[in-house]
Amino acid sequence: MLRRLSTLWRNTLPAFHPARTASPFLRSQHVSSHNFLIREAHSSSQLPMSHPTESFGNFDLVKKLKLEFTDVVVSKWKSRITGLTVVHLDYEAPIVNGYFVVATEIFDDSGCPHTLEHLVFMGSEKYPHKGVLDLLANRGFSNGTNAWTDTDHTAYTISTAGEQGFLQLLPIYVDHILYPTITKAGFITEVHHIDPKGHDSGVVYSEMQGRENTSGDLMALSLQRLLDPPGSGYRSETGGLMEALRVLTPEQIRQYHSTYYVPNNLSLIVTGKLSSGTSSLLKVVQDQVEPTLIAHGQNKGPRPNGWKRPFVETPSSIRPPIEKTVKDTVEFPEKDESMGELIVNFMGPPPNEFLERKALDIIGTYLTSSAVAPLNKEYVETESPLCSYIYFGEDTRATRVNLPIYIGSVPVEHLDGFDDRLKSSLKRVVQEGIDMERMSMVINRDERQLRSKLESAKGDTFSGTIITDFLYGAEDGSELYPSMDEINQYEELRTWKSSQWTDILQKYYIDPPSIVVCGKPSASLADKLEKDEKERIAKQVETLGPDGLKNAEVILEEAKAEHGKPIPSEILTSFPVPSVKSISWIPVQSVQEPGAGRTGRTSPSDSAILAKHLDADGSSLPFFVEYDHVESDFVSIHAFFSLADLPDRLRPHISAYLSAFFSLPVVRGTGERLSHEQVINKLDNETVSYEVGLGISNAFSDMLRVSIKVEVGLYETAIAWLRDLVYGAEFDRERLQVVAAKIQQSLPEMKRSGNNVLGSVWANLIFDENSTSRAGGVLPQLDFIPKLIKQLQESPATVIADFEEIRRHVTKPSGIRFSVTGNVLKLNKPRSTWGKYFISSLPELPLSPVPLASETLSDVGKNLARKAIIMSLPTIESSYVTHSAKGICGFSHPEYPTLRVALEVLNATEGYLWRYIRGSGLAYGAYVSLDVEAGLLSFSLYRSSNSISAFEEASKVIKGLVDGTIELDDNTMDSAKSSIVYGVTKNVATAGRAAMVSFTNQALKGVPRTHQIDLLEKYQAVTKDDVVAALRTHFLPLFDPASSVAVVVTAPSKAEKIGDSLSKAGFEVSQRELEVDPSELEESSDSASDEEMDSESDFEDEKR
Repeated sequence: MLRRLSTLWRNTLPAFHPARTASPFLRSQHVSSHNFLIREAHSSSQLPMSHPTESFGNFDLVKKLKLEFTDVVVSKWKSRITGLTVVHLDYEAPIVNGYFVVATEIFDDSGCPHTLEHLVFMGSEKYPHKGVLDLLANRGFSNGTNAWTDTDHTAYTISTAGEQGFLQLLPIYVDHILYPTITKAGFITEVHHIDPKGHDSGVVYSEMQGRENTSGDLMALSLQRLLDPPGSGYRSETGGLMEALRVLTPEQIRQYHSTYYVPNNLSLIVTGKLSSGTSSLLKVVQDQVEPTLIAHGQNKGPRPNGWKRPFVETPSSIRPPIEKTVKDTVEFPEKDESMGELIVNFMGPPPNEFLERKALDIIGTYLTSSAVAPLNKEYVETESPLCSYIYFGEDTRATRVNLPIYIGSVPVEHLDGFDDRLKSSLKRVVQEGIDMERMSMVINRDERQLRSKLESAKGDTFSGTIITDFLYGAEDGSELYPSMDEINQYEELRTWKSSQWTDILQKYYIDPPSIVVCGKPSASLADKLEKDEKERIAKQVETLGPDGLKNAEVILEEAKAEHGKPIPSEILTSFPVPSVKSISWIPVQSVQEPGAGRTGRTSPSDSAILAKHLDADGSSLPFFVEYDHVESDFVSIHAFFSLADLPDRLRPHISAYLSAFFSLPVVRGTGERLSHEQVINKLDNETVSYEVGLGISNAFSDMLRVSIKVEVGLYETAIAWLRDLVYGAEFDRERLQVVAAKIQQSLPEMKRSGNNVLGSVWANLIFDENSTSRAGGVLPQLDFIPKLIKQLQESPATVIADFEEIRRHVTKPSGIRFSVTGNVLKLNKPRSTWGKYFISSLPELPLSPVPLASETLSDVGKNLARKAIIMSLPTIESSYVTHSAKGICGFSHPEYPTLRVALEVLNATEGYLWRYIRGSGLAYGAYVSLDVEAGLLSFSLYRSSNSISAFEEASKVIKGLVDGTIELDDNTMDSAKSSIVYGVTKNVATAGRAAMVSFTNQALKGVPRTHQIDLLEKYQAVTKDDVVAALRTHFLPLFDPASSVAVVVTAPSKAEKIGDSLSKAGFEVSQRELEVDPSELEESSDSASDEEMDSESDFEDEKR
């Protein structure tokens, strides 16, 4: 999503999985995003079914809703004794999710909410052992716990395959939340400490070090200070400023916990199917949670004396309107001073004005959702863009919601006065009126996307609404129904006239003043921060002296030793591993028709009904189509085009080719010519979603993929669009210039990201010039796009000829595979419709093999040894690292089950890498990943405060497990295998995923439809000896310079020391710095062109 998320996650998301993902510019602008807590989670009309007299033990039913438009029943309960809230969203799904939410308000920048979020997992009153919660979760068919801290709440999460593990873990989780140990040792490793060299470290400190001086965080903090008055919790940096974290104490955190972590301020939100319905959940809470709360004297009812509901009944609720427009300029460190950013924030309606809030959401979509949207046409879709995106957001707050507008990649000369120009544009929209035909399309499409999301992610779809209701809604539950009543909101908004839309635009975005925060890049600030940090560390080392540094080392080692104490085996074994038989898999019928004269996979016996349905629809086709049927209201078509034969000189063009794909003029098969605006409007009107990119799920990135999702009745429409977009697009000079300008505009912002730069440097090292994803990386694009723009100006016919040549290679009949996923049995003509549109273009030919990443490795990628590249990036303060070595290759490799278990043993939450690296405060995240497509194994660090020590610790772990000095016990093996069950289940947990996995397995990987499920038996057969042997053979080489390569992206102040350490270890180190001048960037990326990149195509768990 193109806006800053203020949320802080406990677990690192997969930072840079060395993965062959398309570069950010390769995504269609229509790829849907995960709107988690940014805008109100979607839902629709419900039938209220309140039964206020219904109760279960201490719990009274507050509200019950049966959702009319989807199979979800919502019930909200509250304990009359302790005030604990329980909400259950009951629906069919193989995954059960928990969101355990505490309203967290703070009035300083100490970071107590965020640090406490981390310390909760360090042990509890009943389970005083670091990591026990995650180890038990892993045994219960989960992949560990997670948590996030936002401005107004902290949420603790857990997802399990089936209910058994979830219900077993629930009381233990609550014990950790309400009664954590919060020890000094936990604080030292998890929050902050000084290492033996005098550097500041700690998990939270590393995380905030990676964020504090980024443009998004600096601008957000400025906005908070300007928007809310002194005394408001909304002004605080809940993550903790580094300066404050350095002086924070465990006692402060304990005090904060005692105030806010109380039962009447905790809501247990559970989504998914339980065998005995909601009573299964209430029985566990009533029998195993409530007695503990009462024993702690927390039986003061829903509103204990003196209790004030956070934000709603405190000074934070005093949110006066903005009296006059205030502008502030915030500098952020960046050597490239060409592009800045902007936030323009208005005050919105009260949080319970749900219709107005939905209307504001829709008007924002109307203004910015596509290339033909009014603001995009004026600001983005031009040859000299004024920005790369405009996004209308919403942040729920007490009294009034915030309405921030985020504007990215603004040329610095346009920062001043941009907000005035934007307001003038909005005034013009009001004067000219709303295009009601397009508005109708926007509303209809938004509703279709909601219904589609409900099929795939009911828990996430509704969780945001339920959390917001807990924080700000009426305590009697009366606002829960209207907050979820989006379908009826759509119906009402369809009756609005143009004047009503312009009135709301005038009311909230034109008439009132705003807070404007300009983010301005500063090279001098980058230098200053580097200099200041070096001076601060030097002074700290001097102040501590040799004795102080030695004492710091003793303190750290003692803390690590305390955490290293083994968890009694009986605690873990008392938590039974659930049965895989308890999981209900989503049924998929599958028929693969490879084309006349080609051999394909035999259809599974359980797909006879689908085969009969297809056979009733004409004769077989000469080209490849696979049909994967699941129950759904939608159908998706996907086209995969091989790029294996594309000339290497054209690969850098692919980013622009894909960015332009849905926004070019098109000549339809009927002969009708559509302008690019007509194409976009018709696509938006007729589809649920459409996207284009390289490969799928971080794999097969030398295939171009086009996906279109529609309602079942528009199947033929989708196929017609696919044909016309691929064969009928006109490579219009003006449109290509606009696309190239947009990419160029976004590049400065993209290269501020440590992950983006790491991915690109690594790709340049590992892969050759015939790798498409390498060519789409940020560094090659920094070199290529300016050349493309110049060529479009000077020799447009040459560029157009290049794009025509790309299309000729893309559409070679032998390299095309089609997929249909969704409700195939509801389609009248599932097979013949393809023939109608494609038979003239796709004659009978042999099918070419699926192009694989292993075929695009560079010389270095084939012979991984000694090379190390260190890239200095002034916009970051921590390090992003990947070490790569040779791994197994092939999707059905016989060693894969053993390596998969080994990966889980190492990567598990509270597993070995977690304990030795994150647990020592050396990095926010550390993991190993396997790419069986490329044949690569990688070790990666994310936001590391001390990457060399982290690397050394990882090496010690692997060597220790191999030589037996570190024990690999049975409980760890059990947990690893159970966690894999969750990963497999999650991968096929929705109808859409299950169908797509079926296609990917059979058509691209060449393995059976149920390959991942079939492997579950093989995982169970893996022994400790097998894992140790795999670690010795495959993982040890990762930590030997003779058999590995390394890429580091780090702050300039750290580069020299890291380089020296890697040189001493035996690497041939090359130091580089990302400069402003494109010619220098070209030199940098070319010299780094020993190339690099990786993936993890079969590693289902992407949380860490």
